Amino acid sequence: MSDPFFTSARTPLSVAELCALSGGTVAARSRQEGVDERSVTGIAPVDQAGPDDLTFLETVRHAADLRVTRAGVCFTLERFAELAPPTTTVVIVAKPQAAFVAASRRLYDDQLRPSSIFGHHGVAAGAFVHPQARIEDDVTIDPGAVVGPGAEIGAGSVIAAGAVIGPHVRIGRGCSIGPGASVIHALLGDRVIVHPGARIGQDGFGYLGGARGHAKIPQVGRVILQDDVEIGAGTTIDRGGIRDTVIGEGTKIDNLVQIAHNVVIGRHCIVVSQTGIAGSARLGDFVMLGGQVGVIGHVEIGDGAQIAATSNVKDNVPPGVQWGGSPAKPMREWFREVMALQRLGRGESVGGTGMKQEGREAE
Repeated sequence: MSDPFFTSARTPLSVAELCALSGGTVAARSRQEGVDERSVTGIAPVDQAGPDDLTFLETVRHAADLRVTRAGVCFTLERFAELAPPTTTVVIVAKPQAAFVAASRRLYDDQLRPSSIFGHHGVAAGAFVHPQARIEDDVTIDPGAVVGPGAEIGAGSVIAAGAVIGPHVRIGRGCSIGPGASVIHALLGDRVIVHPGARIGQDGFGYLGGARGHAKIPQVGRVILQDDVEIGAGTTIDRGGIRDTVIGEGTKIDNLVQIAHNVVIGRHCIVVSQTGIAGSARLGDFVMLGGQVGVIGHVEIGDGAQIAATSNVKDNVPPGVQWGGSPAKPMREWFREVMALQRLGRGESVGGTGMKQEGREAE
């Protein structure tokens, strides 16, 4: 049995096309007759690339790998150009990684969103589409997918196997809903990506405690995902209680993130894996949350703020700042506390307080 290879470039890129795409120039040592027609059909890291692959080098960390690379073409900075072997065509660019990503997107444009698992176009036999659903042209729906009454799906969208689209859900054009995902009580803009197993629009966690137990509070809001939002695998986004849960355009949310009811996230934010955002929290535009961040309910995080991984946000965060720690605080203050604790652990005095362990175990 041969090893399967799941991805291949649809169209090769020549050196001339790579230069036009990146704004780069062929290094002097690589200029020779026919170099512009040389093409690549794949991408690989500099230490694994072969003669048909494109790679890049941006930092000195991997400079030794460039000396022995077998890559066909390498994007790099001018100061590294002489390191490459003569068999590698060097293209000098200002930002090698950015150029590499742009070329990768061109080579593998079909990998930018989930596609049909069944490998077909149109509504497959075995898909369950309610007769009252409205499906535009050029929509693909895989076997086992369920589309409820009154749902609307825009042209060019893909609903993969086992996905569930609830009654009256609106899905825009060019969207992809991955295998096993569910989208209910939700409105999606154009080019939204929902990866496998994500849960969009289920009830939020709302109960009123009392002597007889916990009374469930009806959840009647929606989830709104604006244009170009991407939701990672296994992420859950609860519908609003009496307000909508809103994710702003261009925001990218990693796998295994929990977003509670009534949360509002602004435009072009980044939320990394295992983050939890409690009900009614609000994030501005271009906010970045590292992995395993906890945000308690009703706090506000200002535009452009960045929160370090594993931090716990319990207070409002001003715009444009960097905070970290538990509870989260300005980064410099957090670092001072960490250093002070380290000095205490070594038995050193801290900040002139005279606190010092005198060489014996504390009783």
